Amino acid sequence: MKRFGSLLTLLLAFCLAPSAQAGEAMVAVASNFTAPMQTLAIGFEQETGHKAVLSFGSTGQFYAQIKNGAPFDVFLAADSATPVKLETEGYAVSGSRFTYAIGALVLWSAKEGFVDDKGEVLTKGAFAHLSIADPEKAPYGAAAVETLRKLGRYDALHSKFVTGNNIAQAHQFVTTGNAELGFVALSQIYKNGGLTGGSAWIVPGNFHEPILQDAVLLTKGRDNPAAHALLQYLKGPKAATIIESCGYQLPRGQGQKEPPQR
Repeated sequence: MKRFGSLLTLLLAFCLAPSAQAGEAMVAVASNFTAPMQTLAIGFEQETGHKAVLSFGSTGQFYAQIKNGAPFDVFLAADSATPVKLETEGYAVSGSRFTYAIGALVLWSAKEGFVDDKGEVLTKGAFAHLSIADPEKAPYGAAAVETLRKLGRYDALHSKFVTGNNIAQAHQFVTTGNAELGFVALSQIYKNGGLTGGSAWIVPGNFHEPILQDAVLLTKGRDNPAAHALLQYLKGPKAATIIESCGYQLPRGQGQKEPPQR
């Protein structure tokens, strides 16, 4: 009986060890990456036992929150400049930053046939409202402004802007009909190799600066094993498959697929 009791204790200790070591990472995620990150968080927990607690919002808003002491361990931004600033200012761990996805900007309408495949609707189309994310807070909004300036349409269309706090709200304005069309992230309207609905023009990459989305370990997460594990998971092949399936590209060497054409 003593031997059986010792064996039972050993087995219980072995079975409980993973959960005892499991932890949580508080993660600030740019809103364009909502859908893939929700899927990634499930896979991450299944593989490691750690849990990623997710908050979604604009990169600019998260930057301000992190500087004001928000308890995030990891930041997945919609650009590369903001994580660099956080590193420089001492709010992120130097050397931890890497590009986890390269985003694509899309001009989209929930209406079939409304947006042509060359974006000429911006010049020829009759519409009252154009949705855009706040270019001061959201990198996709800044890319949209760059695109309009390159097309020579910024001044003519500025009065028609319906501005969202982040790219999720910009997408919502189009979905609800508050704007006939708008600039959104490809990942918001892309699934299983095609558009989920409506009509779209995928903006050529040379119309704006590359949307390099960087992840970084924040100083609050320096000693958090779950935070380190999450960043490592995001660099792995399982994460790469999910990220690409949601319409993103990966840095050279991690994935070479081109954005879908429409």
